[in-house]
Amino acid sequence: MAAGLAAEVLAAARARGVTLATAESCTGGLIAAALTEVPGSSDVVDCGFVTYSNAAKTRMLGVSEATLAAHGAVSEAVAAEMAAGAQARSGAGMAVAVTGIAGPGGSEFKPEGRVCFGLATPEGVRTETVEFGSRGRRAVRAATVEHALRMVLGALA
Repeated sequence: MAAGLAAEVLAAARARGVTLATAESCTGGLIAAALTEVPGSSDVVDCGFVTYSNAAKTRMLGVSEATLAAHGAVSEAVAAEMAAGAQARSGAGMAVAVTGIAGPGGSEFKPEGRVCFGLATPEGVRTETVEFGSRGRRAVRAATVEHALRMVLGALA
């Protein structure tokens, strides 16, 4: 499913003249991989940041240490800063960011399957949180990729 969706995202971005960047934590580059799996994606995909650690989020994307301390890595505040940082540092027209708990594990306050999304466009940054539930690491990551691609496609419509 992600391959067809990725092709739709690329076609929509191409039609609007928008380049894309990704900032990924829990997916470890799977969104960028889905996009670049499509032949000819290099005219749309600028870059992907894999920022698994908090230090990488700060160093590579400019996520504030204060935001991380106040909200934790799995938060809409961090997803917003990740998306904005990826857009600013890449120069891409749009950037999507994900940070979450793919599993196994989690806590009472941040359960397995919680993923926070950020989408930076020229109009600003929007965020959302999706609770995918305890469906296993692979399934949470796959659902995250699909949701992120749908967010981008929706913004390009």
